[in-house]
Amino acid sequence: MNPGKWENLIFLAEEKFGIDKKYKEDFEVTELSTGQKIMGQRQIVEFESPLGRIKLEKNSRPKVIDKKVLHTKRIGGRVAIDFVYSDEEKVEELKIYKENADGGWEELSGLEAL
Repeated sequence: MNPGKWENLIFLAEEKFGIDKKYKEDFEVTELSTGQKIMGQRQIVEFESPLGRIKLEKNSRPKVIDKKVLHTKRIGGRVAIDFVYSDEEKVEELKIYKENADGGWEELSGLEAL
C-alpha cells in the first residue's frame, strides 16, 4: 500500500465516521545473529463504524533482499540463517480488525473486510 492510498483511506474514515485514536509505534521485525535489531513501524487508526469498532493497521518493514546461511563444517556446529534487509525499500501491508464482544481484536480477511 503506497502512502497516497493510506492517506486517502484515513481521510475517508475521518470524513465518514470520525477518528477516535491515531498513533504510530515501532516494532521489532527480527534480530540478526550479530545482535542488530531490524525495526519496522506500525500506524494504527481506530474509529467507530456501523459494523462496530474498527482498527486499521499499516505495517511497514524493510524488504528482504537476500538470505545468508551461516554454518560450520564441524560436527555439532551452529547453523543460522540471516536475512539481508534493504535500506531503501519497504514492504507495507494493511490489516483490518474488528473489536469483538470481549474487547479483543479479530482480524477481518477476504470479503469480510469489504
